[in-house]
Amino acid sequence: SSALYALPSGFVQSSCHSRIFWMKLNKLLLQGKFFQLEINDPYAGPILLDEKLESRCGYVLSEDVWGNPVFRASVLGCHVANEADELFSLTVNIKVSSFSSMRAAVTYTYPMYCSYSSWASREIVCEENYMEVSVKTDVPAVSNDYTVAWMSALPETQNIAYQLWQLMFVSPSGRKRITVSDAAKLGYSFNNTLSRVYLRAPYHSNESDTSVVSGVNMNMVTSTSMYKQRWLLLLIDTTVSCPVDGISFTDTTLTWMVPSVIPTLVVQESTFLTKNILMGVDGQAIVNPEDKNYLLEHNETHIGITIPIGAEGGKLKSSISSGVYGVIYSIDLFLEHTWADADWQTTKYTVIKSITTPFMPQIPTVINNTLPEERLFNVAFGHFLPDVSLVAIAIGNVPFTLREAQHHGFKIYETPFSNRTKGFILEVSFDDPYVLKEYVNRNETKYTLLVNYTISVGPEMTLYYHSAEVECVIADIEIPAAVGYCDEENLYLAIPTFGLHQYWNLYLGNQPLNRHVALTNGYLAATNSTHLILQIPLFAVGVIYEEVSFQKIKARFDVALRKVRTMETLQMFSVSCSFNSSAFIICQPDGTIMVSAQMKTVPAIDMSKTKLRDSSCKPREYNEGHAFFKFHVTTCGTSVRFEGDHIVYENEISYEKETLPGHSTPTITRDPDYRLIVLCYYRAKETLVLGAFASDPSTSRPFGSGTMVPRSNIAVHRRIRQALNIVSRVSKDESFLEFYEPSMEILKQPVEPVFLEVELKDENPNAELYLENCWVTRSPDFNSTPRWNITVDG
Repeated sequence: SSALYALPSGFVQSSCHSRIFWMKLNKLLLQGKFFQLEINDPYAGPILLDEKLESRCGYVLSEDVWGNPVFRASVLGCHVANEADELFSLTVNIKVSSFSSMRAAVTYTYPMYCSYSSWASREIVCEENYMEVSVKTDVPAVSNDYTVAWMSALPETQNIAYQLWQLMFVSPSGRKRITVSDAAKLGYSFNNTLSRVYLRAPYHSNESDTSVVSGVNMNMVTSTSMYKQRWLLLLIDTTVSCPVDGISFTDTTLTWMVPSVIPTLVVQESTFLTKNILMGVDGQAIVNPEDKNYLLEHNETHIGITIPIGAEGGKLKSSISSGVYGVIYSIDLFLEHTWADADWQTTKYTVIKSITTPFMPQIPTVINNTLPEERLFNVAFGHFLPDVSLVAIAIGNVPFTLREAQHHGFKIYETPFSNRTKGFILEVSFDDPYVLKEYVNRNETKYTLLVNYTISVGPEMTLYYHSAEVECVIADIEIPAAVGYCDEENLYLAIPTFGLHQYWNLYLGNQPLNRHVALTNGYLAATNSTHLILQIPLFAVGVIYEEVSFQKIKARFDVALRKVRTMETLQMFSVSCSFNSSAFIICQPDGTIMVSAQMKTVPAIDMSKTKLRDSSCKPREYNEGHAFFKFHVTTCGTSVRFEGDHIVYENEISYEKETLPGHSTPTITRDPDYRLIVLCYYRAKETLVLGAFASDPSTSRPFGSGTMVPRSNIAVHRRIRQALNIVSRVSKDESFLEFYEPSMEILKQPVEPVFLEVELKDENPNAELYLENCWVTRSPDFNSTPRWNITVDG
């Protein structure tokens, strides 16, 4: 059931152009609804519009580029009321329902009127689904040249039924003569009006042929309409030919080419003359195409219309193809070409064409408009057509709806771009927790914004995803400066705690300076709200002694500020002070030992007469209570031994003329004989410049640690050496098969094993060999210095 209703305002608009009814429905008033069209015949009643009816009756039902339903009908179409070939009317029923079954439909009746009196001798319309030719019956339609095609039709005319129209089709497969009613069954429509005859044909019928004219494929139906009434024989040329392609595209334009001269329509080409060319868009004639950037041009072979993609009158539509964003441009064109030739007074040739470009990928761009001085990412994402909307984003892989993003503090808004496009602006603070931050170079931070956009495309709301990475590097980190000072026994460094462990760490040489190292080395570390304060005792590990003299030391302590990841040194923090010290021992990295010995004997001794093991090694400076010695570990009778992972160098300051080794634990006595054991400890893995010991000058070596131990004067008996026939050799490895030559210089690292063979060649059967002490000297003299112990006390 259906009911008749008054038309809603703005629902239908119609016009009449090129003898065609144009009707457009407003899609906004059809949202969520279904519709059907009925042709309201004044005698037969409503007839439902379907595809078969459309092409045979001269109807087109389609959509314009905006999605509005469009209905076009030829004034020579079925069920059109015709008054004297000048006034035409057609009534359409528009049925609208909320159901696909069209139940409970609302019916709107819409009459259309068209006035058209300026008929050309021949008019051809090339519509989307049909070709139509109409010819005045008062002109000689068959060429005076009696071309082969028309001559071949004459013999057939003898068989035409009395007062009956018949159609003669000529195609590559031969001639075919059929009645009008039989032609209707094949999809053709033929009729005559008061002064005209028309034939409407579908594209690509069995009776049609395809030819190429000036590079454009044409579909044509070559036909003669024949009528005989008693003594009258009427033969009318109803040939029609329409282009089926001729469209080409570039990245920026579309071009539609139509042949200027179509041979099947113009027999005497030499008499051809173009009288007028008109183009139109969306059913409206365009008088000045250049005003809209359209290009309409023609020459002897072609008429061309070139439209910039995106031009006014057409529609750009967003689309997704294989996960790629792009656009499609559509425009509804028509071309009206009027010409004259010797056979026809005038021909009006109208072609209606809906053109849609192929999918054109348009990868969206991300424009970085970040404002470093405001510490704000400003990112534009575009260009998009109005049919695209942003539905969600992810920052640093954390998803947000637009509402959640705004609530979090992200600023998101649309901005218009040129060519009626738009973009989406995203603003994010550098300090947002979802922004990645990386300390780079010397004093810069690299801020990285990772964005994933989710956009909805077109009325289908297809989702499209696009990711972007935006970076900004700014110099916003201040390298800290340390303050150093000293007291009588310590050096101090006050270092700002900003960025510590986040951007940089403190290093003592190549070793990270952490709490464990500080504690092990005897430093005191304290922190307040802004600084770390290090207290370094004068004789602690890591202190560098720049100048050492009698009772005076100039000491320095260095800490390196290094980047957390790259270990690059950014800054050296140093504190340097001079100290007055009465007693000290300093073991330099190069093996130099400096000792300030204090006299602690009663009665007092003459410190100028003190000496080292080598009696030629005297104090460099002295006074009543102190003596200052400076010597190398390879001189002055210094001995060397290994203790665990340390090398220990030992010498002795004494007042006696001769120093003998003692056996018991040294004690301080009132004996005026003055003895002070000097010990320097170096880690075995660190190498010193010591004769045959190798060194690596590229690495800075640490100071050794020293101590002085007083020893009591205990009498020790000298051992008397008895000459024995003993031979010793150094083997090259543990196999003891190959030996070094006796005079050869041997190079060994301090921790490298020495394979020593000692052989007793004495023939006395009572002689046995016990190896008690073994050492290395630079000369055959047992007592020469320096000496390096290999074994001590067996």
